[in-house]
Amino acid sequence: MTKETLDFVMSMEFWRMGLLWTLSLLLSYWNLLFASAPPPLSTSPPQSTKPVCIITGATSGLGAAAAHALSARGFFVVLVGRSSHLLEKTMMEIKRKNECAQLKAFEVDLSSFQSILQFKDSLQQWLSDSQMHCSIQLLINNAGILAASSRVTSEGYDQMMATNYLSAFALSKLLLPLLRNSSVPARIVNVTSFTHRTVSNIQADKETVTGKRFSRSKRYPFAHVYEDSKLFLLLFSYELHRQLGLMDISRHISVNAVDPGVVETNMMREFPPCLSSLAFKVLRSLCLLQSPEVGISSILDAALAPPEISGVYFFGGKGNTVRSSMLSYDVKLAKELWNTSSDLFLQSKLDFKETSTSVSNFVS
Repeated sequence: MTKETLDFVMSMEFWRMGLLWTLSLLLSYWNLLFASAPPPLSTSPPQSTKPVCIITGATSGLGAAAAHALSARGFFVVLVGRSSHLLEKTMMEIKRKNECAQLKAFEVDLSSFQSILQFKDSLQQWLSDSQMHCSIQLLINNAGILAASSRVTSEGYDQMMATNYLSAFALSKLLLPLLRNSSVPARIVNVTSFTHRTVSNIQADKETVTGKRFSRSKRYPFAHVYEDSKLFLLLFSYELHRQLGLMDISRHISVNAVDPGVVETNMMREFPPCLSSLAFKVLRSLCLLQSPEVGISSILDAALAPPEISGVYFFGGKGNTVRSSMLSYDVKLAKELWNTSSDLFLQSKLDFKETSTSVSNFVS
């Protein structure tokens, strides 16, 4: 065992992952015993023209599997990821299995607000150039990372918090007009995690939401940051559901959260390989580890549920929904998170405009 591996095993974050995350997963499965009757799923898009589905984190794992499954169900799938090479590879793999699949890829750094804004403009331009209706029908915020060390974005935010939560908030806000333009009911699906159950107390101030307070820690609390980001995503899902209900009583746009459980992806690639391999072996022996092709069942449930299904937490496949943690239903906390995130969103838009203006003036 190397010194790096030994240091990792001796850390509090490792034991938090090993013990609390396992207990949280088992609690989710316990709640599954009391799950409500699943709603029927829509087996195909409810319109003659292909509806547009955007999937973030689409270059591997759950995102790639969801892209393949939804393209097979008649969606025009827009893949969003950081690597143009991996995006191209994923599209080739989907085309190999389904030559009729209609796909489009955009290279986007989801930890960067500027990159997200540029993506929004590029997406609208593509819809216009393709003579498609300027709308989208489904947005799946799937992108997520589990970083072993602290990294800061160009905006000064923690990269894990920016990727896992702030990108979903910003993208959802920016694409709401395109979702509203849809001639059929549209939907946002946020991919969260059972790890949110380990959070018992949290603040929704700017220091926490941006992850800046974690940078002051002697050792990067990666497990805490991941849990917080997934709880924030869940709080945001419920609050967006409430906000849209106030603005549109007919609920033209629905919002669902989904927990795929433990899926064998490259999420733990930054950790010692021997420990990742051991964890997967233990989970597989307990029948708790799923392949991406199986793990996407809950994501498809959340995406294809009837339009009136909104503000719920899908888990366990077969259309099942369960209760998330008590803290995730804290309306006051959700509103505080909404206000903090909105302030950061507006500030980032202003910064982007100032940067764009400065560049334009320099060029001219």
